[in-house]
Amino acid sequence: MESLLLIREKFILKFNQTQNPVEKKELLEEARKNILRCKRILGLSSLGSGKHVHLPFAWTEVIYLAQCKGEIQDEALNMLYASLDHASFDYDHLPALFFVAESVLYRLCCDAFLKEFLYSVEIKLTKIGYLIFLRLFMYFLHGQLESFKEHLLRLWPYSYALFASGESYHKYPNIFSNVQFMLKTLQIMCEKEPFSESVFSTVENKEGFENTDSDMAHLQCNHGGYEVSPLLWHCVAAWFCVQSNSPQLNSVLEHLILHKMQLQKKCWLDLILALLVLGEAAKLNMACLKTLMDLMRDFLLSIMSVGKEEEKCAGDDLSWAWSVVHMYTAIIAEICLYAVTSDLRKTAFVGLCSCKSPRKNILFIDESEQPELQETSILSLLEFFSSKISDNCDQVVWIGYYGLVYNLVKMSWELQGNVEEHGLGNMIWQTLQKTKDYERDARVLNAINIAQAELNDRSDPFTRDSTKVPSTTKEEVFSKYIGWRVANALSKLFFPPLDVRVLALKKPAVKQEYMKYLNKKQESMKKRVLHFTVKERPSLSELPMFPYPDFFTKVDKELAKIIDRHWQKELEIQRREEAICEAKEQKDKEVEEKQRFQEVMKQREEKLHKKTKPYELPPGTEVISLEKKITHRNTGVYIPEIASTEKIKIATYTLGKLSPD
Repeated sequence: MESLLLIREKFILKFNQTQNPVEKKELLEEARKNILRCKRILGLSSLGSGKHVHLPFAWTEVIYLAQCKGEIQDEALNMLYASLDHASFDYDHLPALFFVAESVLYRLCCDAFLKEFLYSVEIKLTKIGYLIFLRLFMYFLHGQLESFKEHLLRLWPYSYALFASGESYHKYPNIFSNVQFMLKTLQIMCEKEPFSESVFSTVENKEGFENTDSDMAHLQCNHGGYEVSPLLWHCVAAWFCVQSNSPQLNSVLEHLILHKMQLQKKCWLDLILALLVLGEAAKLNMACLKTLMDLMRDFLLSIMSVGKEEEKCAGDDLSWAWSVVHMYTAIIAEICLYAVTSDLRKTAFVGLCSCKSPRKNILFIDESEQPELQETSILSLLEFFSSKISDNCDQVVWIGYYGLVYNLVKMSWELQGNVEEHGLGNMIWQTLQKTKDYERDARVLNAINIAQAELNDRSDPFTRDSTKVPSTTKEEVFSKYIGWRVANALSKLFFPPLDVRVLALKKPAVKQEYMKYLNKKQESMKKRVLHFTVKERPSLSELPMFPYPDFFTKVDKELAKIIDRHWQKELEIQRREEAICEAKEQKDKEVEEKQRFQEVMKQREEKLHKKTKPYELPPGTEVISLEKKITHRNTGVYIPEIASTEKIKIATYTLGKLSPD
């Protein structure tokens, strides 16, 4: 019986090499069935959760399907990117992650890097590689890669190809930043020294930034362990305060600002993680958004001042700063799209100042007018970079400009068909149109083509084939969930809750079934004991017995409250309307009854010539009671008796009709 691996290889070769139309159609149908099966196993509709989900198996299947050319390849890569974005951290995922990481690196280093043109598949592979190595780095920080040294050594040879690819990708900052991130995390996890020189610096680094604060220095001073920077710690603390509604948030942000000078040091991997975590907090809190924008403003001003000094000494390699700037443009774009309130989204796009100048001349600033960098919203950065762009401008300027335009194209594509965000989408579209019409820098205009090729929004401009790449599912434009996953994992590492493991650790291997049953029983008993000890300890009485709700749970609760409040208002309005209708019906009924009674009385008067009501005695009459009748008998008045066993009728007489005998 053939192995599953051999069957996969034969299918892929047959799919890519067949020329028979009938056979090609059958293979395409079979590949589509495998795609649908992998979608279910990945749990794309349930964020990677459910009994039917098995992520390691699905990741392996999808990376094999990604070797099939055409639409199957694009759809498989899109599925893998979406799954790596929202999947949770689990120790059992590590073998599959290393396999996918090696597959992606092989495709990049042994295939994509050798091509003459840039393909959209390369962009997707670098995006997937960024998510994979970000996840591996999280496991590294938690100390869970000790038993995977051999897997790391298998990945290290690819670092030389990643390093050499910088010269090919320096025109595409979106790809270059992902490659730089993969290379840096691989160096740290393998505990290797960084490469001595960069493709971007022609002179050996002798002056400028000191390397004592590099990532490898962190490893050495911490005896092999990675020491995180105080800036990253404070950003995670700010995110934790936002999630727990802690009143200490303002104090944490004040301390965070004190560490802004660390933005100028070469431990840029911590800086990217810090911006990523603080960006997640900024989606929920305005103070965090202001702090994020202030940090980036100080970073840009300091880097540009260092860039001017670099022109004199030409000794510093600031390629790491380019990756940070491009990463920030992606973070601020995600805040514009996914922040919880409209004020946060508007502030991220327009800025904090309400007295904005008209944006119609945002790309037409006179040379005499050099705007200062007041804030780092999208439009403010666009105005600042567009005023300084030139052929000999600082690298940070055109890379930041490139990143803004690149993300604006993706934002416009993401907001297509969204009626609620029509205003934001219209403003983004107008900004892009002005950029296309009036911007002459080829590097900036190239960002539009790259973004459109990545989104399959038009024919691939880098291939000779002009046909549009089909896709049956909408591609994930931004990584919506990985920032929250990283922030949550780091918060559990820095502020671990009691009796809760940071990540799902490896389970002990037990062969006998009854031992498994005993272990499960002991674990349940331990949980019960811990449950009582938490109650007995007075220092832990104020801690919650349940985890803090995540971002989406809070949004769902707030949405449920809003819906319930509006429903109560609708019910109250309905009750008032019903009460008004009932009162009106009752009034109409009374009027109708009164009119009917008047008609009856009018007919009675016409027939009987009486104005009295029915069963009403005329005035001047008197009813003779039974007692008076008895007295009449005693006085000799004759009253005839009517014998009846069932009923006795009493005759009444008027005094005027009585006459003596």
